[in-house]
Amino acid sequence: MEDHDTGARAPEVGVSRASPLDSASSSAGRHHDSHAGPGGRHAPGDAQQQKGKTRKRRKRRRGRKVFARDDNQVATAGQPAPGASAPAAQPAPAPPPPAVQGRPMQSGPRPPQHELPVFAALDLGTNNCRLLVAVPTRHGQFRVIDAFSRIVRLGEGLTATGRLGQAAMDRAVEALKVCGEKLRNRKIRKARLIATEACRAAENGVEFLERVEREAGLKLEIIDRQTEARLAVSGCGSLVERDTQGVVLFDIGGGSSEIALIDLTGHRSPRLANHIVSWTSLPVGVVSLAERFGGRTVTRQTFTAMVEDVAARLKSFDGRDRLAHVLASPKFHLLGTSGTVTTLAGVHLDLERYDRRRVDGLWMDRQSVDRMVEKLVGWDFQQRVANPCIGADRADLVLAGCAILEAIRGVWPSERLRVADRGLREGILSELMADDGVWRNEGRGR
Repeated sequence: MEDHDTGARAPEVGVSRASPLDSASSSAGRHHDSHAGPGGRHAPGDAQQQKGKTRKRRKRRRGRKVFARDDNQVATAGQPAPGASAPAAQPAPAPPPPAVQGRPMQSGPRPPQHELPVFAALDLGTNNCRLLVAVPTRHGQFRVIDAFSRIVRLGEGLTATGRLGQAAMDRAVEALKVCGEKLRNRKIRKARLIATEACRAAENGVEFLERVEREAGLKLEIIDRQTEARLAVSGCGSLVERDTQGVVLFDIGGGSSEIALIDLTGHRSPRLANHIVSWTSLPVGVVSLAERFGGRTVTRQTFTAMVEDVAARLKSFDGRDRLAHVLASPKFHLLGTSGTVTTLAGVHLDLERYDRRRVDGLWMDRQSVDRMVEKLVGWDFQQRVANPCIGADRADLVLAGCAILEAIRGVWPSERLRVADRGLREGILSELMADDGVWRNEGRGR
């Protein structure tokens, strides 16, 4: 089951400070070659030479669609460059594979100036396994050179049993093996590999991560909820415009939902996370809520009950009023980073196929959100499956996500919602690059 996350098709992402979205979005999915083929006419009698040169030009053209150059090999979403001979089959590495750890993954001097350092972020959540590999570009931004995303439903059944199930762990390990190969095939400057709510809450979460290290060669860290909230904020910095006074950022996950209140009425720091004035992590997400209330058949009564359940949890959030002074301002808005809001945006745009370039950064007004939620609540399971932005993988989870969204909107009503198809991984990359100093001095000139 593949997720509709398409990070690899967004080659440049602004992550640590406000920057115009359009410049990044308009270039998403386009791959440029700065070397134009030779032009001009050939002299008569040079047909054979012309033919040979034409073949060379064609070969160069076919090789233009690349994400980045990795040493001497052109990598296009993990595949060999067109026109090149396929590499010889390599024997499977002897188990266990060498463990890929978070933080620095190689030692020694910095690479030469012309070699951009490579950073990686992996997020194993309750529903998804996601990887991003990127290189820094302009100050505060980076370009994705490889990505992987798969729905694994690691938290399936966790609410009822308190443990990760065997089938769920098997799915996750297989996805992580793919991630491990991608990471070992690159020279990674630094990486951070995290696990969130499913591994936090499960009795056998640590035991499962030991298995991951043995079989996939990846050493993951279980992060706490505060760190998860901070990383989500760090990943969305460029979607908060300069004149914004306040934001409630929320990340509706599979097993938990992180909410951060961000006050920007004072002097603005380059790191959006520095402006968090209050945060909470609700121990409820789309998987856990759907398992408790049902996800396939959701009546209006069931949907209302889900909203009330989440609203009751929010009432105990002591810091929920920390943005009361800006709630009525037109410079306050909600910012959602999750499959729920990106799905809503895709349905709102009536996309025939999910398109990250059109969704990431999209503004939706209050009436549009109301209409989309009402539409989804009115659809039966098969209608949800049939929608290309929902599909079979999300059809039983999307209404639980909408219920969490409605509870959030009830506490922090806003005329505007901005949609983010980015989050933890982008936040990890932003912090790794900032801490490494790649954007200081030489980073500004890229």
